Amino acid sequence: MYYIVRYSGPFGFIKPWTAVRDSETFSLQFLTPSIVTGIERKLFPELLKNNDGEIKKIFGHRLSYKQISQQQEQIQPRGWNEKGTINNKYYERPYAILIRGVMVEPVLFLAFLNFRDADIASKQHICLSRNEDILYPGDEIIEVSKKAFDTDEDLFSGFELVFENKEQSFLVGYNRYRQNEKMFGYIKIVGTPVKNNY
Repeated sequence: MYYIVRYSGPFGFIKPWTAVRDSETFSLQFLTPSIVTGIERKLFPELLKNNDGEIKKIFGHRLSYKQISQQQEQIQPRGWNEKGTINNKYYERPYAILIRGVMVEPVLFLAFLNFRDADIASKQHICLSRNEDILYPGDEIIEVSKKAFDTDEDLFSGFELVFENKEQSFLVGYNRYRQNEKMFGYIKIVGTPVKNNY
């Protein structure tokens, strides 16, 4: 049995992995193991003690949205560039523009194995990617079977990266807690993750 908490926001949030330039690399629409681990540590800070980077309380998730809005952002690198001549030096930090994809009206479901964990999670907001990307919990905790969570296309549609190494899996990152061991997963799509009703 799963206990599901639904998070949503009437605004957009920066989609996962969009720290790269979207014009060069199309960012992903699913949550990576490190993002799910980060959400879990925010909801359950006691897991930060003896942190091994493993996901312990979130046993499934599902992410959907209405559209992706391309937003421009002005950035500067950390370092300074030395310019000029020997007698007339100056330092500058050049500006650049990058395109970030923002998910509009995102919905995220988090699945827990017990009511207590779901209850704790249902009283807190979560962040994705950056602190200003906030999602708020719904009013109720939904109790469903794992099968219903995986098959109910009307209620639980969305993208989910299943953290398993199977034939259809691909590399999704490196676990810094385990000597940069490779992490694998595969995409599970339930229903229509990109909503078309406005």
